[in-house]
Amino acid sequence: MILGMTHDQLIFIAIMIISIVLFITEYLRVDVIAMLIILALSITGLIEVKEAFSGFSSEPAIIVAAVFVLSAGLSHTGVTDMIGEWITKLSGKGEVRAIFVIMISVAAMSAFTHHLMVTAMMLPIIMKICKDEKDLHASRLLIPMATAASLGTTMTLIGAPAFLLANNILKRAGEPSLGLFTVGKIGLPLVLCGIAFCILMKWILPKTSGEDDSDDKFKLTDITTELIVVENSPWIGKTLEQMITEKEKQFSLLSWVRGDKIQDCTKKDTTLEVGDNFIIRTTPDELVSFDGEHGLVLKALHKFSDGKEHLVTLAGEEKRILKAVIAHNSIFVGRTVAQIDFYNRFGVAIVGIWRKSGWISTGVADVIIRAGDMLVIWGPKEKLNELTNHRGFLMVLPFFASSMKRGKSKLSTSIMLVSIVLAATGTLPAYLAFMAGAMAMILTKCVNIEQAYESIEVKIYVMIAGVIPLGIAMEHTGVDKILAAQIKNFTGDWSPVAMLLIFYWISALLTQILSDAATTVLLAPIAVAFAKSAHISPTAAVVCVTMGAVASFLTPIGHHGNLLILSPGGYRFADFLKIGLPLTVLLSLITCFMSLMIWH
Repeated sequence: MILGMTHDQLIFIAIMIISIVLFITEYLRVDVIAMLIILALSITGLIEVKEAFSGFSSEPAIIVAAVFVLSAGLSHTGVTDMIGEWITKLSGKGEVRAIFVIMISVAAMSAFTHHLMVTAMMLPIIMKICKDEKDLHASRLLIPMATAASLGTTMTLIGAPAFLLANNILKRAGEPSLGLFTVGKIGLPLVLCGIAFCILMKWILPKTSGEDDSDDKFKLTDITTELIVVENSPWIGKTLEQMITEKEKQFSLLSWVRGDKIQDCTKKDTTLEVGDNFIIRTTPDELVSFDGEHGLVLKALHKFSDGKEHLVTLAGEEKRILKAVIAHNSIFVGRTVAQIDFYNRFGVAIVGIWRKSGWISTGVADVIIRAGDMLVIWGPKEKLNELTNHRGFLMVLPFFASSMKRGKSKLSTSIMLVSIVLAATGTLPAYLAFMAGAMAMILTKCVNIEQAYESIEVKIYVMIAGVIPLGIAMEHTGVDKILAAQIKNFTGDWSPVAMLLIFYWISALLTQILSDAATTVLLAPIAVAFAKSAHISPTAAVVCVTMGAVASFLTPIGHHGNLLILSPGGYRFADFLKIGLPLTVLLSLITCFMSLMIWH
């Protein structure tokens, strides 16, 4: 193949081989490799500088960034938590029912959000289900869940970056653009096939359960704090039962104090009044979510709001919060928070307390501090800086939490649905529809601008921007036609299905060592050139390549989601191969046959 190749073609082959080696060895980060590809193609003059950097403004990169922000909006408004609770309730106690509910739900979510985020969200949920139901085993549920997460991406154009890149390659080749749900014509049958296969072949999987690495025993959870009902609160006049029912996802009630008297929490029909004080247990994210919008504020901060126009809250002020561990020989041990008087002594407020073992049922001010307790402290930055050197604390660490805006859950869901409808109907191009949705999430404060930036996986964005010019250079130098001709000579007079199966399995094997995006960019241009010479639909060939990159389950390293479940499921390498190999064979046959039926 080297004989007769031009200088530019040889240079491109060298750049491609070096890129593949770097991707495989992971000697450098994928985003760094992508930037090196851009520089190499620009410096060698294989493509113009403008084309080399065109990936950053490309539709695939824009859509991926926008979808990350949309997903963050759903997460920060509690929509993903609600979905997790629904799945838990619907899963039941039977193994078949649990597999079906989990897989269909995960596939649906992965069609519109990043599959790795869905896998990470579902992992602790499944581990809890298996812990509560002794007849269910994590190893029987996690591989089906991760499989559904990957298969779900085949139902929409935005499910996986690989499909966006494939669409970009097809448009450059002069082929019709793929619609938002076009790939779903094949993707939906693949999902249904995957669900049926995992249910019928569940006996292949072991009955074991490993450890959930995400379940950190020393994680700051179950913080005890106090809430107070403020003036003009919508809760005034409502019953305790109404509040407990509506706020059960945000906190659990420990005690209720009115004036100086502890109230009977069993009398749930009692109406609430201004100044009612609730001692609760909650999570870090929920702690910073009490912004006074619904008439409940943190008691420790209420004094800071006296005479001020706006309530002082923790929302959006994570940099003004610390968590401090009480040292064994601390002068604070054995004294209550009120006795120490942190506010007058240090100029800070104790907004919550965490204790590894034992119960806290009193108000924060009355808690007798023990060694090992962790205090959540809020105050001016200069005061917090002074506090970090105090000998009474074993260590002082930043407090990381994201405020949950559950009151905007319906709004965030509506924004996501409208974005999908606009893109699906062609009212707006997909990249504009989803970018508009992302901006709507920010403008309506479903997610703040810092959270929006943090939600974007920069590595994925840069990698997409970097591999796009690699595909352009392959087309410009004619390397795609050379490689396509080699494959054509090899396949000879094979049937179209057999030819597409070759491409599917090359892609399936290559994606075990490369990302699905990189695999698609390398093989899709070759598939287009091959299809044109073999008189096969280029769209069918590119779809088969992309499906092979996305829907192959041969090893645990083929998809990052498999790595997440490896330890929690107690899996061995062979467990993935036993169920993944026959499933991939089945999926490849369905994909190739259906591609030729849909795209003649």
